[in-house]
Amino acid sequence: MTTMQRYTDRRVLITGAGSGIGQACALRILGEGAWVVAADISEAGLADTVAKAGDDAGRLSTVVMDVGDAESVRAGARQAIEMLGGLDTLVNVAGILRSAHFLETSLADFEQVLRVNLVGTFLVTQAVLPALREGTAPAVVNFSSTSATFAHPYMSAYAASKGGVLAMTHALAAEFGKEGIRFNSVQPGSISSGMTDGTGESRQSVGPGLPRDADYSLFNRVAPALPLPGRAIFADPAAVAAVVAMLGSPEAFFVTGTEVRVDGGAHM
Repeated sequence: MTTMQRYTDRRVLITGAGSGIGQACALRILGEGAWVVAADISEAGLADTVAKAGDDAGRLSTVVMDVGDAESVRAGARQAIEMLGGLDTLVNVAGILRSAHFLETSLADFEQVLRVNLVGTFLVTQAVLPALREGTAPAVVNFSSTSATFAHPYMSAYAASKGGVLAMTHALAAEFGKEGIRFNSVQPGSISSGMTDGTGESRQSVGPGLPRDADYSLFNRVAPALPLPGRAIFADPAAVAAVVAMLGSPEAFFVTGTEVRVDGGAHM
């Protein structure tokens, strides 16, 4: 557990918190003293997050939420704000990944990725903004990706959705800056998660499923420059959680409208 306590008495909602990076963010921010509502479409995933919270579980509540469904978001956001008694930080992690040759990408899959990743971020943010306006040093951390600005083959829908999140984050930072609400995003790359390893149980945490005939040489130029332990391909989600914790805390009071890449130097 971290000894930093930047979140003492701070109220935080984290989506996609049932696995991977979302779960790592929830555990990191809990460890810094926050009151957290973990939201996810997977009840089993949320139960796993609670089990891993250990002594911090007393400050952790859970809400089942499908970020791609407007009514589920409205109900879940309302419940989370009631549980917390307000809101200071929102972390939009929930997302899915579909990989396929572009010409074999169905309209349904393309729209589903945009619905969860981009529209979901819009829905959750819009639902909680009134509470954030009343919060203390309010901050929003959105999840873009290195794929938003660097070519990742077979991931056109994912790249489009994360590019949209990146642009929307800048627009919101400009619109709400005078109110003191900060909006930033992180751009993970080569990070182990339910999306990259296929262990996520919900449709908001789905493995990449690269085409059987994928040309893996296309990924050589996005390999991390920094070494990883053993023969690991992906870095631990804690690498991203540490950055998210900083951006969502009052410590980042003068940081807004920007993004932070967490990719081990893969896109220098």
